[in-house]
Amino acid sequence: MSSTGAEGIERLRAAVSSVIHGKEAVIELTLVAVLAGGHLLLQDVPGVGKTTLAAGLARALGGSFARVQFTADLLPSDVTGGAVYDSSKATFSFRPGPIFANVVLADEINRTSPKTQSALFEAMEEGAVTVDGETRPLPHPFLVVATQNPYDFHGTFPLPDSQLDRFLMRVAVGYPDREAEREVVRSGARRMVPEAVMTLEQVLAIREQVRQVRVAEAVEDYLLDLVRATREDARLLRGVSPRGAQALYRAVQALATVRGRTFAIPEDVRTLAIPVLAHRVLPRSHGGPTGSGGADALRQLLDELVAPG
Repeated sequence: MSSTGAEGIERLRAAVSSVIHGKEAVIELTLVAVLAGGHLLLQDVPGVGKTTLAAGLARALGGSFARVQFTADLLPSDVTGGAVYDSSKATFSFRPGPIFANVVLADEINRTSPKTQSALFEAMEEGAVTVDGETRPLPHPFLVVATQNPYDFHGTFPLPDSQLDRFLMRVAVGYPDREAEREVVRSGARRMVPEAVMTLEQVLAIREQVRQVRVAEAVEDYLLDLVRATREDARLLRGVSPRGAQALYRAVQALATVRGRTFAIPEDVRTLAIPVLAHRVLPRSHGGPTGSGGADALRQLLDELVAPG
């Protein structure tokens, strides 16, 4: 990786760390999602910094940011935009919705109807929005950071497995440690806003470097052994699909880049296995409302598999 790319990643890491303290691992996973070109699902309780993380990331990237608060009465056009009548011209013109931003925070995504969810996921998958028969491309890069509360299910519409699969990773932010929380309570309601430390063009250039990261055959075999084990393990009713394997491969390349390497190692697979794969498997025991059964099964499989080298 070029020195310019490495410096850019470290500037980005420092900028996001300035607004959300004590969450280095979560920030690293967020950077992986950005550089791998995937979307991120933050599953955690309210008030732990999910919105701050998404907004700070967008500002540091030098891109646009939009937040959509998902509710039961939200319409697909509230997300994608739609035709608006212009009385001065006596014609209809397209008014873009909040989805036309580089970083979109989809807050409490499971509180809106399946129809509105589908509009969002179509945009995530296609990188474009089709309204009134016309397809409009979304900004590039484009990242959706969605949130959902893992405990409060009243009035929610759980995401189908096919839609969960659209997220590169599912991550829990977690509570801050004592010293980080001390900084939070001292700052009160004041929200830090980082300066832009990169351009969108630089982000796209680093993504090209990510694709060049070398993944040795032994590391590929380790990744594929893990994927195949999920399909054969008695603790899981459904294992990881080929799309899930591809997602893990892309994420491994991105993590190597974030950590300043031009090659992947087995530890990259171990680090990313649960964030990338846990929401793609169906455990026999869900482990309660947090859905920890898949993560537990993956931990056991990682302990059982022999890592190369």
